[in-house]
Amino acid sequence: MLRILIVLPIVLAAAGGLESHAQSVRQSDVVEWPHFGADLAATRYSPLEEIHRSNVADLAVAWRWTSPDGAIAGTRKLRAGQFKATPIMVAGVLYTSTSLSQVAAIDAATGETLWTHDPKSYERGRPANSGFQHRGVAYWTDGTDARIIIATGTRQLIALNARTGKRYPGFGDGGWVDLGKGLGGKVQERQLGFNSPPVIVGDMIVLGSVVSDGPRTLRMPPGHIRGFDVRTGEQQWIFHTVPQEGEFGVETWLDDSWKYSGNTNAWGPLSADEELGLVYVPVGTPTNDYYGGHRPGDNLFAESLVCLNAESGERVWHFQAVHHGLWDYDFCAAPNLVDVTVDGKRIKAVAEVSKQGFCYVFDRATGKAVWPIEERRVPQTTVPGEWTAPTQPFPTKPPPFERQGVTEDDLIDLTPELREEALSIMNEYVSGPLYTPPALLGENGKKGALSMPGGGGGANWAGAAVDPETGVLYVHSNTIARVVAIRKADSDRTQFDYIRTRPAYVSGPQGLPLVKPPWGRITAIDLNGGEILWQVAHGDGPRDHPAIKHLDLGPLGAPGHRGLSSGGPLLTKTLLFYSQAARGPELELSETDYYLRAFDKRTGEVLWVRQLDLAPHGAPMTYRVGGRQYVVVAAGGAGHPAELIAFALP
Repeated sequence: MLRILIVLPIVLAAAGGLESHAQSVRQSDVVEWPHFGADLAATRYSPLEEIHRSNVADLAVAWRWTSPDGAIAGTRKLRAGQFKATPIMVAGVLYTSTSLSQVAAIDAATGETLWTHDPKSYERGRPANSGFQHRGVAYWTDGTDARIIIATGTRQLIALNARTGKRYPGFGDGGWVDLGKGLGGKVQERQLGFNSPPVIVGDMIVLGSVVSDGPRTLRMPPGHIRGFDVRTGEQQWIFHTVPQEGEFGVETWLDDSWKYSGNTNAWGPLSADEELGLVYVPVGTPTNDYYGGHRPGDNLFAESLVCLNAESGERVWHFQAVHHGLWDYDFCAAPNLVDVTVDGKRIKAVAEVSKQGFCYVFDRATGKAVWPIEERRVPQTTVPGEWTAPTQPFPTKPPPFERQGVTEDDLIDLTPELREEALSIMNEYVSGPLYTPPALLGENGKKGALSMPGGGGGANWAGAAVDPETGVLYVHSNTIARVVAIRKADSDRTQFDYIRTRPAYVSGPQGLPLVKPPWGRITAIDLNGGEILWQVAHGDGPRDHPAIKHLDLGPLGAPGHRGLSSGGPLLTKTLLFYSQAARGPELELSETDYYLRAFDKRTGEVLWVRQLDLAPHGAPMTYRVGGRQYVVVAAGGAGHPAELIAFALP
């Protein structure tokens, strides 16, 4: 939970640059944000209410902090990516990672840099898959010692003294752990990386990983989950997301495909129940995203929610959402932990929002579904050598928060001309319900299959927020159709029989999306009853497009950058905040469609909009220090300045 405290002298004891800072905050009540998702439960919720409906319009920039990445990138051939971090705040100090895996401590009231640590992660090469970007750090304390933990983009696990920013020489080998080791065999280390913060339960650091998802070889690094001692850095356990010989689930990898298959990694944030001693791990797709002919079978524990014992790494329960995944439907959002009341019974629940637009809800101790989940028949593949599961799981509650599949009824129909053109475009592709499999390029004259939601979601890594007082969950999602096409591979370039074509979001009529708006939405779901309370368009979208400008439409919603949901939610006692970097490739938007918004969480009414000069790629967070509430968001990067922007009341 978030902590409300009076800062005591021991918290920041005589720490050089932090000593005077400690003196300045001792007399003030502090409401912290000590974890990436606010708490281990990943609620993204704060009880603060100083900023509320009646005064949110008065929010103004209190300070701006500039990432030190710019100085490094200016002297090297480096391109720092999007600044996606969510800072944590403990005892009046913000701690953040940067896109180049630096770590900084910042005065939470003024934005002044207190210390920085540069592990020179970039000297080890470009991080796997997503390049130079990073989402945050973790904090641990035993009441005396206080540590900041980072897993860098290029496989360094580092513990820093929270007061000084110095490494612990006794942690790992000379102050760091090589995360490319300890996976149970030799791996292609350059294909493995880390950009989400670890979760720490007790004295155990629990880590997922990033694995490149555009492979040319069958043998890729596995996404096994590992636990490390927070004091020594010693690896304590490993859970095989691709089961090994004799382990539970190995029989779901037919033809011994478990021996070489990799990926199946948890690249998004994790969550945990410290009281139960359990960690909740959202797992992604196996090698590779759209062709599974070399890995027949259901492929546990791919695209599953896995509950592990934090102390031992042993599996407690699991749920597989996609059998033999072919759609890039990773579980990548941090599972949200919340207690709800269903039919008069109090349940310790865990909810996982997905790229498919489902919200799966379970008893987090037992893994029993709160509402029935049905296996339903789905379309089957025609790709040579491929194998598809005959059924897939469909939750009966809550209803999908996103449109699923593409039919004529889904096509844009704002004008007759747009609908006619959309129908013509749709006929160039295979289309159908959710889980329509990827299609062979050129078969029956088609350009591939349409998948909606596409691999970017639906919901994505930004995930959801949940109110622990009401049990209401809030999630942003994208409504975009994606092309998934398979073609015969060149055996001189890859070991795969078939590979995907370059993923693309299908362009609709006159550059508008193929399907009806809204193209980005926010949904409120009551987890007590399993019902949608409200749904609103998120963002204006291309209302001024020449084909529809004359219609004087309301907000159309806009997907996030490259079809991904930017940033994420922040929920307080009174408000819901969402950042937006609306730059979808199929939408003709300007470079300045960057916003931070506040909503009435009961109705979805927009109460405040602030246009930003930098794209807000991070999820906003909030805290109180010096008797003042701040809202902070990471913005910029990828060729633009990277900054933390703090808002507060005047």
